[in-house]
This record gives sequence, structure tokens and C-alpha cells, in this order.
Amino acid sequence: MYQARVEADFAAAHFLSHYRGKCENLHGHNYRVRLWVKGPDLDEGGMLVDFGLLKKILREVVAVLDHTNLNDLAEFENDPSAERIARWIFEKVEEKLLSVSVDPVLLYATEVYETPTSMARYERG
Repeated sequence: MYQARVEADFAAAHFLSHYRGKCENLHGHNYRVRLWVKGPDLDEGGMLVDFGLLKKILREVVAVLDHTNLNDLAEFENDPSAERIARWIFEKVEEKLLSVSVDPVLLYATEVYETPTSMARYERG
């Protein structure tokens, strides 16, 4: 099984309404996102998926989140946890892969790092 990964970054603010502690206050992160694809076969050029295409799609998706207050986005129901962000990014990338005729089944996982040591992952189940 082949795997490939691309990364992108964005900066955003958020607070967690249902959390008791310092994260219930408005604060920000410089997020790092890792997008994973995997599959058993390579294309005729010897690639699973073109890195350039994956980076372009991921950057387009995270651009929507960049320099925003994530709590303003209805999708996160006022609790934009790293877990919810990872799933949202996964689903948006999946939609974009379909629009460029790349098999969305290749999309395997997204990882969202709030800090270098704290990460949430969403993967195809």
C-alpha cells in the first residue's frame, strides 16, 4: 500500500463553549494540517496522486479558515475542536477531489495540529 502526505498551515482564533478551563476563552493557534492519501496502485507516471494537486486543494480548503474566528462558522456548532476541524477539512477535500476526477477513496486521513505536540486525526472509517 502506498501513502503520500502534503501539509498546509493556517492561523485562526477559537474558543470551546463546552470546555471548562482556559480554552473556553478566545485564543488563537497557528494550525498545521497534514493530508494523507493511500492506495494500492500508482498511475502511469508512478504516482499515487500528484503532490501539486493535493497541495493546491488543501490550501484552497484551509484558506477558508485562515485568519477567522472559527466559532463564526456554523459547521463547528460553536465548539471548533481540532477533531471537528480535521473532519471538516477531510470532507471539503473529498468534495474537491471529486470535482477534479480524482478517486476520493484515496483520501485517507487529515491531521490538525494546534501545537507541535497536540494533534487530532480524522480518517476514513
